[in-house]
Amino acid sequence: MNAQFLNRLIDSAKKSAEDAVEQQVNKKVEEGINKAFNPESQQQEQQEQVEQQPQEQPKSGWTCPACGHKGNTGNFCTECGAKKPEAGNAAPAPKKSLESVYAKSDFVPGDEIMFEDDLVGEQMGEFPSKWDLLEGNAEIASVNGKTVINLTDISTEIMPLMKNPKNYLTEAFTLEFDFLGGSDEKSIYCDYIIHLKNIEGEDVATINLNGTASGWAYTSWVTASGEQRENRAAAPANEEEWNHVALSFNKRALKVYLNGSRIVNIPNCARPQYFTLQRSYWADHRNLMTNVRLCKGAVPLYNRLITDGKIITYAITFDIGKANIKPESMTEINRIAQLMRDNGDLKFEVQGHTDNTGTVAGNQKLSEQRAQAIVNKLVEMGIEANRLSAKGMGQSAPLADNSTDEGRAKNRRVEFVKK
Repeated sequence: MNAQFLNRLIDSAKKSAEDAVEQQVNKKVEEGINKAFNPESQQQEQQEQVEQQPQEQPKSGWTCPACGHKGNTGNFCTECGAKKPEAGNAAPAPKKSLESVYAKSDFVPGDEIMFEDDLVGEQMGEFPSKWDLLEGNAEIASVNGKTVINLTDISTEIMPLMKNPKNYLTEAFTLEFDFLGGSDEKSIYCDYIIHLKNIEGEDVATINLNGTASGWAYTSWVTASGEQRENRAAAPANEEEWNHVALSFNKRALKVYLNGSRIVNIPNCARPQYFTLQRSYWADHRNLMTNVRLCKGAVPLYNRLITDGKIITYAITFDIGKANIKPESMTEINRIAQLMRDNGDLKFEVQGHTDNTGTVAGNQKLSEQRAQAIVNKLVEMGIEANRLSAKGMGQSAPLADNSTDEGRAKNRRVEFVKK
């Protein structure tokens, strides 16, 4: 980040009045984008406008307890796919769930893992073994039982250890990681800087993300023709909770998502060759991150199914050693559900696969539980149960060598095998 951009960042952070106005503008822009990408949201808005007309009676139906959508008439919510609550168990509609937000996200996670670090086996206090250090210091730490990378010093910058350290990004890729949000009220601030660089080490794009409830994202990028541009957008993070960042690049289009919602949408950006992660320039900020994953860009689900007879995905994830589906997995699960809605005769055997970490019996049981959890979620979303079956494969069918980190990452997967 150059000095000129840093000065602009500091000046802009001081303009609170302008920030309030700009957040309102960004909200309107985001609403417009959501309408363009999600026709169902337009239907919901039109329905709500009809309900507000005094001369008309509200449309009958039930309100979804998962996402708050009104006027449902079937057994499943037309907005998020949740099942209709049993009679007498209806509850007031809460704030739209994180799971619902992810289900409607247009982020498409990549298919093939190029780099992954879940920090399993790392030693507390040591430098993270899958990373290289460019500046500052970083160490492995534990926060509420979760193993994390702590960027301890001002401006600490790290990059993944790769065979070609400055030339490995494809023309289409996705990058994801989790970070612990800060708190304005408690004066716990955190900033995460994602650098996308060309082979000469120059920034092609820089995303500076402030991880607080009133947070923002400053983005500076270079167009394909070499023009420097920058932008600011509202990006509220969950206070003192784990947040999920996802970035996608496709030929020249750059998008960034926070907890499933798109916060950066750049149509013309020069192609990067590698990335780094950096802590902010302020001494009192905290930077804790985990679950970093870099993948090659995704091939459409139907194309994969026709070519291979199955869909292999790494985008449905779980907590380590557990079968509870992470909210960010709903993006991929919703794509599977839509594929099955569009192809009414399509049936799948859902297979859970693990690497060889742990015991054979433990991995077998865990894979069965995870496969069944996915089937249950799809049925909950309206897919007929007789079109799905669950099968745990454990560690019995590896795709790659379990003796390497890369191999184990490829073996931890979910497969939808056509029946």
